[in-house]
Amino acid sequence: MKNKISRRKAIATGLTGSLAAIGGYAFTSNAKDMPIAFGLKEKKQLPFRISLNTSTLLHYELDVDVQIDLVADAGFDGIELWMRNIKTYLEKGGNTADLKNKLQARGLVLENIIGFSKWCSDDSEERKKAIDQLREEMQITAGLGGTYIAAPVQGISSLDRTKYDAYAERYAAILKLGDETGVTPIMELWGMGALNKVADCAQIAIATGHPKATILLDFYHVYRGGNDWDTVDILNGGKLPVIHMNDYPATPSYDQLKDSDRVLPGEGVCPFDVIIPKLYDAGFRGGFSVELFNKGYWETMDAKTLLKHSYENTHHTVQKALGDII
Repeated sequence: MKNKISRRKAIATGLTGSLAAIGGYAFTSNAKDMPIAFGLKEKKQLPFRISLNTSTLLHYELDVDVQIDLVADAGFDGIELWMRNIKTYLEKGGNTADLKNKLQARGLVLENIIGFSKWCSDDSEERKKAIDQLREEMQITAGLGGTYIAAPVQGISSLDRTKYDAYAERYAAILKLGDETGVTPIMELWGMGALNKVADCAQIAIATGHPKATILLDFYHVYRGGNDWDTVDILNGGKLPVIHMNDYPATPSYDQLKDSDRVLPGEGVCPFDVIIPKLYDAGFRGGFSVELFNKGYWETMDAKTLLKHSYENTHHTVQKALGDII
């Protein structure tokens, strides 16, 4: 992959393979002073939800009910909550019914729950424990009114491409668990993880033969994994419930980036003007969920300010990318 990236061509390696119908720089210290609305004359209604992954708020160590109120106050349409924050809330005496009612009262779509389990491990005992963990977490998610939980590939250090059928069986097993609980696990691509190619995600998902098989993309992770945006519209966007939204810098090179390098949409070099119309044409109508881990933002902005920038940057970026489409 080239180190120099243009707005029209951000990535130079392969989204390849047989994809078929399956279906989100260095921080600048003055970011807190950047214009919020970017001089927009009019905010248009978008065909996507603008949502917030509460990873963006991890630094502030807020209770999950407080997170919900802050995200709603900032104008977001939806939210992704972290399971560990929910469990802490429950351990302190809270209950899922109250959180569900708060989400509904504040008008937030519960896009997805962020959880971690080793469902794809080569160790059968580890997979069994992961199934038990996922069952509990899916039940909690259902209690909140949620229908999706993230399923990043953990338990293996690298992908063995001679074992696609085995991986598909493992994903099918947790999809079956999802049928029982009403909560669908979304297989998540991680740019620095074992499953870092969009083509591999598609092949495994298709091979399950399950109608609810789907994948969780992320602008940063797709780039970090060395994928190509040019053929992303081969995917059935209508089957993607949520995409993690963020931007990435021109330097360092894609393979040297860390989670903390992610920046607000529009502050990096991601070619949103190319990708978002492709996703729209492919049928995507879900949520763009802002996911950041940028320490520079945390050190210079309070939670409300960061949420305001997150919403306004994302709305502006999506509206600009769609142009005359809306």
